[in-house]
Amino acid sequence: MSRGARKKNTGLTTAARLAAVQALYQVELGAAGPEDALATVIARGATLDETGLAAEADPEIAAIIVRGVTDGPTQERLDQMIEGALADDWSLARLEILMRAILRAGAFELLDRPDVPAKVVINEYVDVANAFFDRGEPGMVNAVLDKLAHGLRAAEFAAPETATAGRG
Repeated sequence: MSRGARKKNTGLTTAARLAAVQALYQVELGAAGPEDALATVIARGATLDETGLAAEADPEIAAIIVRGVTDGPTQERLDQMIEGALADDWSLARLEILMRAILRAGAFELLDRPDVPAKVVINEYVDVANAFFDRGEPGMVNAVLDKLAHGLRAAEFAAPETATAGRG
């Protein structure tokens, strides 16, 4: 794959994550079911800012995320994981709907998409948070997803010498 094709593919993936978060927001508001919300954001593109600038999103990746997060048992598990990763004085219910959508999408990818490196997942959702928030929220997204990633994918964070220790 050429460098230009990889860059376009990366842009589609980033926009897919943003689209998935926007669809999850609509679902939690009760404005649409998962499939309708997904169809809406894919049709218009992931909205990047208040001016309405939109980017084409990879519909397959957005669908995987939205369907995965909105699956009843999976969402319950994600919510429990996120609750456990929040600071003691925070609860999932206390978070804004958009923050819940971002954290659920990121937690889902950490849990169910081992093909995507944990650091990529964390960085992408911190970027999504930066698109919507300008206070401490991106830092909270980073902290929660980093804590989840270290628990779910400890091997990705192991030092090389630790990972090869005992193989001699």
